Amino acid sequence: MKKTVLVTGGSSGIGTAIVKLFAEKDFRVLFTYNSRKESAQKIVEQLEPFDVQMFHFSQGNLSSQEALLAKLPDRIDVLINNAAVGSATVKRISDDRFVQDRKMFEINALGVLWLTEAIIPKMTENGGKIINISSVGGGIFHFPGFLLADGMSKAALTFMTKQLAAEHAHTKIDVFAICPGATDTDMFQSSTLNKLSDDQRKAFVEALPKKRLIHPGEVALICEFLSQEHSTVMHGAVIDCSLGLGVSPGMIKK
Repeated sequence: MKKTVLVTGGSSGIGTAIVKLFAEKDFRVLFTYNSRKESAQKIVEQLEPFDVQMFHFSQGNLSSQEALLAKLPDRIDVLINNAAVGSATVKRISDDRFVQDRKMFEINALGVLWLTEAIIPKMTENGGKIINISSVGGGIFHFPGFLLADGMSKAALTFMTKQLAAEHAHTKIDVFAICPGATDTDMFQSSTLNKLSDDQRKAFVEALPKKRLIHPGEVALICEFLSQEHSTVMHGAVIDCSLGLGVSPGMIKK
């Protein structure tokens, strides 16, 4: 029987890479978008031979969550909580720093908590995998120059991962967190790279561990590994996939 994966924030960056890989691996792929409807539609069109569906979802909004849940099937095998905002992308929502802080927690932490709690009953009978996409900033280490609420919300996500893992130590549900570092996505472009000149950008990337950015597809491959039965031995793991940035944080100076 084909397995079903739900990917939040699948219309760009890491989320899109996850959607494409899981479709190619013969999953039934359900993914959400918020403001990028055209991008989501293009992804569905590109993956037309596969079983891929898109749904609007404003993470952290309970009314939007209820509308999403009403459209989902009774069984979800894999939940990948990928939707998030960063220190720069949250500014597209509001110029008010207090609103930004609140949105960080609503989207990055509370929204993930609420959706996960709602999806768990769909995994109870057959088991499942919950994969939270956190960040090396907050999830593993701390970096100056980013909004405090950014790292705090990601730290909350990794705590939630460990707490849920403890609660499901004796069930058929496995829980993980992945903490990427400097990844070539719109979010990282907005928060860091777009502020730099070409020369500064080149120097920045050269200073990173392995002297390169992470490709979204690399994170997708880790998600695909965790979606398989053999990942159970890693239940509760918070995975640093930052090319070493998490153990050498001084390489980034904001």
